[in-house]
Amino acid sequence: MDVPNITVTVPGKYATNTGNPRPFVIPALREWCGGKGSYTLPATPALVIDPRDTAALLPGVTVFKEDLQLLTGIQHISIRTGQPRKGDIFFSLQSTDPQLGKEGYQLEIAGDIRIQATHAQGAFWATRTLLQILEQDGQHRHIPQGITRDYPKYAVRGFVLDVGRKFFSMAFLRHYVKFMAYYKMNDFHIHLNDNAFEKFFGNNWDSTYSSFRLENNTFPNLTAKDGSYSKKAFIALQDLADSCAVKIIPEIDVPAHSLAFTKAVPQTASLLYGRDHLNLDSASYDMIDKVFREYLQGPEAVFKGDEIHIGTDEYSKKEAEKFRAFTDHYIRYVESFGKKVRMWGSLTHAQGTTPVKSAGVTMNAWYNGYADPADMMRQGYDLISTPDGWLYIVPAAGYYHDYLNIAKIYQQWEPNMIGEAVFPMGHPQIKGGSFAVWNDHAGNGITEKDVHDRVFPAMQVLAEKMWNGHTTQSDYQQFATNSRSIGEGPGLNMRAKITSKDTVALHYDFSNNQISDISGNSRAALEQHRVVISQKQTLVLQGGNSYVKTPLTEVGYPYSIEFDIKPDADNRPGAVIFSSPNAVVTLLQQETGKLGFSREGYHYHFNYTLPVGTWTHVKLTGNNKGTSLFINGQLTEKLEGAMRSFPNIKDKNAIIQTLVFPLQMIGDTVNAFKGEIDNLKVIQTR
Repeated sequence: MDVPNITVTVPGKYATNTGNPRPFVIPALREWCGGKGSYTLPATPALVIDPRDTAALLPGVTVFKEDLQLLTGIQHISIRTGQPRKGDIFFSLQSTDPQLGKEGYQLEIAGDIRIQATHAQGAFWATRTLLQILEQDGQHRHIPQGITRDYPKYAVRGFVLDVGRKFFSMAFLRHYVKFMAYYKMNDFHIHLNDNAFEKFFGNNWDSTYSSFRLENNTFPNLTAKDGSYSKKAFIALQDLADSCAVKIIPEIDVPAHSLAFTKAVPQTASLLYGRDHLNLDSASYDMIDKVFREYLQGPEAVFKGDEIHIGTDEYSKKEAEKFRAFTDHYIRYVESFGKKVRMWGSLTHAQGTTPVKSAGVTMNAWYNGYADPADMMRQGYDLISTPDGWLYIVPAAGYYHDYLNIAKIYQQWEPNMIGEAVFPMGHPQIKGGSFAVWNDHAGNGITEKDVHDRVFPAMQVLAEKMWNGHTTQSDYQQFATNSRSIGEGPGLNMRAKITSKDTVALHYDFSNNQISDISGNSRAALEQHRVVISQKQTLVLQGGNSYVKTPLTEVGYPYSIEFDIKPDADNRPGAVIFSSPNAVVTLLQQETGKLGFSREGYHYHFNYTLPVGTWTHVKLTGNNKGTSLFINGQLTEKLEGAMRSFPNIKDKNAIIQTLVFPLQMIGDTVNAFKGEIDNLKVIQTR
């Protein structure tokens, strides 16, 4: 633990400020001794595993090979066992430095690269360091020579995602495993069930939104109909996480936040405290026992990992003794399957005499009024610092944070700070920290990409704060500048950032049949189907299956898209002008001719009708707040800041009308726009 006001200087093995400067990565390297010159990745790199460690290292080295191929474009990368030759990257778990711990590693970069660790997790983190350095090199080939010794300050570096009140696709979750791993964030807590607030649904529990996201055979009607995960897919997610040094922490949240359960088995609902509360009687125990058992029993259990989260939060304190008994039961029940337990706890809120097991149990400490952290540690609980006032994102809700205050977090916060309580650095019961996204306002139009826009900058900063804490090298302005050069990881680009020579990322003037890109970025059309370049050098789309495929899938915030358009008179309702797997821009189906867009099941339109048979200059701009339409140079309408009102209450919900603009196709394979388009320009503003 820290001892205040005592400075201890530990002499280093190497002289400081010699050789290559410390390369910038997130999180920053703990120790660095610079060499001279650079290591250059060979034309056909070899990844070499110490023969003594093949079984442990091969999964992570295989992931590294795939990432290296994606980043560098080099396809011929081999994996073999043996000793390294010049240019090879060598992996070994035979480090004689036990202080590296499970996640630390030593990396020696010279004519070859040698990774030494004591566990596969540490060796994998070394590969994330190499990839980040290569990402920042213009040719993705060079790494400055030197030696680093790197290890985390906190064991748990986590992120909580509420998939209960907003469905996130399995593709999104898999993306996030890789994204988190890129920043050495090792703990992905997935909140599998929840419900919205009854007041926004006419105070009617039957119509209040709720969901449980996992396939369930015991109670088939428990699983959400509007988006869920099969057991097979959830197991595969955990397999992916295992290969990327990330733990999946599945949470089943009971006995509050439990409307999905009480809708499936009505006799479990509390008649006193609302149907989002289980009644804590035998019917509830019977159901929840069966739910946990389905995922925990047997040699091929659905929940593969060693820790399970049981919820236990925000239940009415009038039933404190029953709540405490329920909590103790599920701690012991889950432990009976050989698992460790995490929970929210609420034991300060629910004070009583009924004992609740603490040994070996970890709490997410989020609000000190529910679970006072000092008292919880006295009782024997380990804590994960998850303070709501610092680390809760609730998109567009008007409370907590829409975007975290990352400058303040960088400069002031560490996991030893829980609410207003500050504990000594290195306290053995504070295992680390976690930040969270809660989608309280179900149905508000928020998309996966909107959530990701909020999470991305927070992930970068919190990775730094939970690996390094605050050090004498910490400099937020320098961090903020340098962090722009590091993305989500090889092959990942949910923010849809486009590299280009200047702000113009693509420009088609349709002056030739090949549809070349005159922006200078060499993004000529990839494919053309049932389209014509007219004598006046315009693109003619013919409706139905008619499209031009571009090299871009989409463009993220902030952007502007400009084009000239002349619709034919006989467009079908909902004719598609631009499309991608995630969104479409259309002539609105209900009111033919009005420009609109759809993404993730939400449909919006501008109150503007494109004139038929006439050229109109259209500009659409988008940012993280909304989408705007300009016609012939004039702002026509801004879809931003809309609010939804509800009967008999003052509360309002924001309506999110953002669009990550679809660019994979001009037109569509089924219901393409019919007419002409000219002078398409894609601008990603910076």
